[in-house]
Amino acid sequence: MGNRRRTSKYLSYILRHNPDEIGLSLDPAGWARLDDLIGKSRDAGRSISRDDILEVITGGGKQRFTLSADGKYIRANYGHSIDVDLEYEPLAPPEHLFHGTAERNLDSIRRKGLRPGNRQYVHLSGTREDARSVGQRHGRPVVLEVYSLDMHRNGMRFYRSDAGIWLTKHVPPEYLRFPDH
Repeated sequence: MGNRRRTSKYLSYILRHNPDEIGLSLDPAGWARLDDLIGKSRDAGRSISRDDILEVITGGGKQRFTLSADGKYIRANYGHSIDVDLEYEPLAPPEHLFHGTAERNLDSIRRKGLRPGNRQYVHLSGTREDARSVGQRHGRPVVLEVYSLDMHRNGMRFYRSDAGIWLTKHVPPEYLRFPDH
């Protein structure tokens, strides 16, 4: 695994799930001082530089992280299991969004819908291709179509991350179209 990928996984773990592991403080919106992240990582035995972090931010297509305008703070854009307020405004989604999952999850999804699991939100993609790519990470991929605009019209909120990922708290099964198998 390359250095950029290792750094990205490390940043994801610390900024999305466990800043306490290195004694890092996040503000309520998930921002951490970049210098604190680098210093506390070093103190915990993980040497990362500002350049390593900038390479992750600019070199990956997923836009997992954002630097503040002044370059002093960093945060993860989505995927948190810790409680943060990303300050996204509710937004009307397109008519359909998509969710990639593994085929083995379909029975549970048919009963309960899509739930965030250990994250704050269910993650939805704007295209079938992006959803399939996500599903492949978890096993034999299946793409579910989400009737997102109908959900929105019925009072359910959607947000769009800086990375273009659509977020919602839950997708009930009646708003899902399952593939024919």
